[in-house]
Amino acid sequence: QGLTSACPFSIISLLHKNSQRRIDYRYPALPESRNGKADRNMAKQTIITDEGLRRLEEELEDLKTVKRKEIAEKIKVALSFGDLSENSEYDEAKNEQAIIEGRIAEIESQLKNVHVLDESELNTEVVHIGSKIRIREAGTQEDEVYKIVGSTETDPQNGRISDESPIGKAMLGHAAGDVVEVLIPAGAVSYELVEISK
Repeated sequence: QGLTSACPFSIISLLHKNSQRRIDYRYPALPESRNGKADRNMAKQTIITDEGLRRLEEELEDLKTVKRKEIAEKIKVALSFGDLSENSEYDEAKNEQAIIEGRIAEIESQLKNVHVLDESELNTEVVHIGSKIRIREAGTQEDEVYKIVGSTETDPQNGRISDESPIGKAMLGHAAGDVVEVLIPAGAVSYELVEISK
C-alpha cells in the first residue's frame, strides 16, 4: 500500500467509532460551530491511552498538591533574605514557580480536549495510535518494537513513539507485511512491518 493510506482521517474515524461513548462522560467534547464542525480555533485534540491519561492526572495532582507547596516555601524563605534586587534564591524560586504553573496550564488544556483510546476495542489489521508494531529495516535481520502513542506520551527510550514521529507517521494505516518508506533528515529508509499487536 502507498503512504497515502496513512491518512489520519481514517484513523480518527476509527477512534471515534470505538471510544466516543467513553469520552462523553470523562471529558467534554470539542464545541461545534454552526456548521456542525469542531471549531478550528480550539486547541488540538489530545489522543491518549488510558495509561497516558492516568500519568497526566497523577502529574497534575502532584504539581498542584506537592510542587506548588514546595515552591511557595522556597519563595517564603528567599523573601526572608531581604533585598530582592540581589536575591538569586528568590529569582530562581520565581522562575521555578513559572515553570510549574506553565506545566499545570498545559496539562489542564490537554485534559479539556482529550480523546481516550479504548485499546481493547482497537483491531490489529492496520496500524493506529495504540498499536504495538514490530518492524525490520530492509537488508537487516534485527527487529525493532515500538508502541505508537499520542504526542503527550512519547518516551523513545522505552519504545513509545509519537504518531507524529517519522516512523509512527509512516506506519499509520499500514498492514503487516507492508514495506513502508520512512522519511528521515538523512533520506528515506525502508522498513518491513512484521507484526501488529495491542
